[in-house]
Amino acid sequence: MALKLRERHFADYVFGVDFNEKHLEDAKKIGIIDEISSLENAVKNSELIIIAIPVDATREVLPIVLNWVNDHQTVMDVGSTKSGIVEAVKNHPQRKRFVPFHPMWGTENSGPKSATALSFEGKAAVICNPNDSAENALKLAKEVAKNLDLHLLYMSAEDHDIHTAYISHISHITSYALANTVLEKEREEDTIFQLASTGFSSTVRLAKSHPEMWVPIFKQNKENVLDVLNEHISQLRKFKSALEKENFDLLEELIRNANRIRGILK
Repeated sequence: MALKLRERHFADYVFGVDFNEKHLEDAKKIGIIDEISSLENAVKNSELIIIAIPVDATREVLPIVLNWVNDHQTVMDVGSTKSGIVEAVKNHPQRKRFVPFHPMWGTENSGPKSATALSFEGKAAVICNPNDSAENALKLAKEVAKNLDLHLLYMSAEDHDIHTAYISHISHITSYALANTVLEKEREEDTIFQLASTGFSSTVRLAKSHPEMWVPIFKQNKENVLDVLNEHISQLRKFKSALEKENFDLLEELIRNANRIRGILK
């Protein structure tokens, strides 16, 4: 986000705050940030504060950040869950300075060296509970989205968490499970490497994502993830049953039904 906002001359000075000193040094060397800073200094000297850390940490840090902001500053997060984060600050006197924001894009990679200014181009972003944010804070968040080339959607935090469970979170669980399945059954790593097709590689790509980020997401969105996981297991059982009973007509029906996704994702 910092790279793109710099490129658009939307951001002219960027503070970086992180526990990981190597990441801070890399970020400064690459030109993502101008200054390595303490959290308090960064917050008190910035018009826009973007919290991009695991969602459990966001719940702890966000109230602290809001303690330091005035009515001309805007705070955004980029977490993949929203209900717990919104709940953590619902009674905070500066709640209106906060815009719950989720750009719907990510990779399995992490760290400053993985950053690219083209990350969000043409992707969707969600702003949750817009009526709970101050008008000028919402305006700035919209400008951020525009400069990142994102198109905006608006919904409640609860609806966001339901939809992301189906669209994003289950994909990661499926990828982790498939990777574990292959690692359990295919003991020869060289064979996996040599025979892995594009289809397999793209399916398990998300399994490279870090647990430090994803365990808190699954934890905060537990009920929705369990709901979609139960449905997913039910669908897998249908495929298993069709194969066991050699019901290839049902197998074809299941595949044809799945093909309807083509008309949605073109």
